[in-house]
Amino acid sequence: MRIVSLLPSATEICFALGLGDDVVGVSPECDFPRAVREKPVVSHGLLEYEGKTSRETSRMVGERICIKWTSPRSGLRERT
Repeated sequence: MRIVSLLPSATEICFALGLGDDVVGVSPECDFPRAVREKPVVSHGLLEYEGKTSRETSRMVGERICIKWTSPRSGLRERT
């Protein structure tokens, strides 16, 4: 079996179940257990969020999202 784990918690579970040898790729956030650091990183983030506050990260995400519909309940409007 070949496993690519993109969630740190799933990576930890794989190793806890003894499936560490089957893990062939991980995300940059996967860093535990120590053996996972030897696995190839197969993804990357679109935003540089390391060292940023929650507010800064939310702002960056908001800038990348373009709302294309209007909902009368939520009051969302299309962004121009």
